[in-house]
Amino acid sequence: MTFGPLVTSEWLAREGNAADVVVFDASTYLPNEAKRGRDEYLKAHIPGARFFDIDAFSDPDTPLPHTVPSQGRFARLIAAEGVDNHSRVVVYDQKGLFSAARAWWLFRYFGHQHVAVLDGGLPKWLAEGRPSESGEPAVATGCTFTTNVHTRKLRGLGDVLEAIDREDSLILDARAANRFDGSTAEARPGVVSGHIPGSRNLPYSKLLRNDHTLQSPDTLRTLFAEAGVDGKKTVITSCGSGVTAAVLLLGLEVAGLPEAALYDGSWTEWGGRADTPKVTGIF
Repeated sequence: MTFGPLVTSEWLAREGNAADVVVFDASTYLPNEAKRGRDEYLKAHIPGARFFDIDAFSDPDTPLPHTVPSQGRFARLIAAEGVDNHSRVVVYDQKGLFSAARAWWLFRYFGHQHVAVLDGGLPKWLAEGRPSESGEPAVATGCTFTTNVHTRKLRGLGDVLEAIDREDSLILDARAANRFDGSTAEARPGVVSGHIPGSRNLPYSKLLRNDHTLQSPDTLRTLFAEAGVDGKKTVITSCGSGVTAAVLLLGLEVAGLPEAALYDGSWTEWGGRADTPKVTGIF
């Protein structure tokens, strides 16, 4: 039976105590938000959930935030959390759907297919009157995790520079419209406003209902079609730092559309360099 890419709160309430299920709170916040994911996790999380630190599951040797770690780093950290290649992993976040998709994508990038996002995340779980707990989790039983990298899921700066001039490529930016058009300043120092030439804007928030669950597959297909996704162009998703770009990837999968890739450096890299072309406004 296929597992993922989404599970419901009903499913998790029923199956969450199974020996092979590992639940993670993968919350992170923007630099201008006065919260930290781990602090909020310690206050309240789904019973049994562990904390997936997106900053820890990143490359420590680059100045860019949230970039993909090495195979060895991912395998070591995730095995220490009790995840092996047979585990069914469920990820959620404290906003509903913001950063959980990044963790989902990382698992998929490293070859783990048994991973799903909790639809609606912690807000929906709590709104339904389901239990939570606080404090540190129990120490996990270490195990072994073997990676199998899917390089087609990832794009770098050079790939995006090339894609700008290709008619068979489409760059989708998941940031809010006022960040995409450059009418508001970026939160990170040294990063100018604007967007990648030729890219299209599809704010990740448009993919969500009021209860933070993903829109229906039909609605998602309509949204993607309006943004230029035709099932033929190669899609590359981008955002501020490679987090909400993964929400678009999750939406594409739920919609049954062809697989896309994530530009890991996203606007933090692109907008922070002097040698990359940038535009403002919406055309």
